[in-house]
Amino acid sequence: MAVFNEFLGRVDDFVWGVPLIVLIMGTGIFLTVRLGVMQFKKLGLALRYMVQNEDTSNGEVSSFGALCTALAATIGTGNIVGVATAIMAGGPGAIFWMVLAACLGMATKYAEGLLAVHYRVDKGNGRYLGGPFYYIENGMGKQWKWLAKLFAVFATCVGLMGIGTFTQVNGIASATKSFFDPEMAHPVNIMGTDYSIVTVITAVIVALFVALVVIGGIKRIANVSSVIVPFMAVIYFGVCVSILVYNVAALPNAVVTIVKSAFGLKAVGGGALGAMFMAMQKGIARGIFSNESGLGSAPIAAAAAQTDEPVRQGLVSMTGTFIDTVCICTMTGLTIIVTGAYDLAVETGLEGVEVTSAAFLKGLPWSGQIGPFILMACLVFFAFTTIIGWDYYSERSLEYLFNNMTVVKVYRWLYILAVLIGPFFTVSAVWTIADIFNAFMAIPNLIALLALSGVIVAETKSYFARLGADGTVEKKDSFA
Repeated sequence: MAVFNEFLGRVDDFVWGVPLIVLIMGTGIFLTVRLGVMQFKKLGLALRYMVQNEDTSNGEVSSFGALCTALAATIGTGNIVGVATAIMAGGPGAIFWMVLAACLGMATKYAEGLLAVHYRVDKGNGRYLGGPFYYIENGMGKQWKWLAKLFAVFATCVGLMGIGTFTQVNGIASATKSFFDPEMAHPVNIMGTDYSIVTVITAVIVALFVALVVIGGIKRIANVSSVIVPFMAVIYFGVCVSILVYNVAALPNAVVTIVKSAFGLKAVGGGALGAMFMAMQKGIARGIFSNESGLGSAPIAAAAAQTDEPVRQGLVSMTGTFIDTVCICTMTGLTIIVTGAYDLAVETGLEGVEVTSAAFLKGLPWSGQIGPFILMACLVFFAFTTIIGWDYYSERSLEYLFNNMTVVKVYRWLYILAVLIGPFFTVSAVWTIADIFNAFMAIPNLIALLALSGVIVAETKSYFARLGADGTVEKKDSFA
């Protein structure tokens, strides 16, 4: 296993090297410039559209439902476990690069949502399918269909062996075990390895509930997500704010630590550049894992939105990155630093959810396990919604590849099986596999965003030229 983990680490370092980081950040910068920093200028309008559904019959679910489906797939272990993992691997400075990448990623996510609706395909019976495979094929041309298929293959792998299953259920199992059986008092031997009985029970229960939801398709996923995601996000955000208020005296020093670490200023001599790159690499990688900007997953959900305006859905889509990373991930990172959980983890070797759990335990004035229990509950629900959201993404990818629902139905059971076995993989291996598949999935999508940037800009100009002062939009003929 040690040799396998070392191999995965080398592959991860290669795919998440300078070229991919430049491609991701460069695409965000390019779109930000071409759109005139629209993600900041129009953020208020985007947040209003987020809760104001459009009166149209074109689409399967409301814009808010599509956003919640996308948020369901993004707000998960990346916000709790992923942030902690990034900080432990790249230092506190990883938070800085995570947020910077998210600010640029808002433009990327806007572009993805816009293209998803613009190039979506009406499958009849009220079903609309879209995403990178459709805007690559229909936007870039049939000669690029191989790239669209490549994206769909990687998206399926990300769902089955990356973000969708292993990392999420592994995070759930780690959280429940840490809370209910931290000392492994109730071990169960499976194939020569001891696991807590809590881990086994968790795997079975989560797999059962996933099966009950995913069989219902996008509408059931959207309905479940629209209830769970906003409720749990508000609770988690509120607890993080409480921790920061209670530890407000440590907040200025935490911010200074993050900035210094981001640029390697705490490293000695020639190690500064290496420390900065490590913080940048881990921060951007975990940020992309969390908010999925540039990954190409969110537009698959955006394509199902009930809207006639691609720009409007693009604005709604970009709020997902703002909520996920700029708000929630930043809060997680700050709580880990201000409470001293980072220093404790360095000294004691804590990893993953244990680091964030230590922050919730140390950061609140409440006695006992109230803080860690809230964290466990949030992680369980966040990760669960991510699992069901990614099943939808993977199914649409398979439908594009094979146009055969029998294949999709078989895949559902494989997906449920992956959820069942996910808790029995090592934490480091799970996250490394997820990072690798994320990189492979992002490349075709980023190429498409750059190639279709002219369409993005033209649609944007057309929409805002038709947007009246009263907020109404003049209808237009189909964009050519």
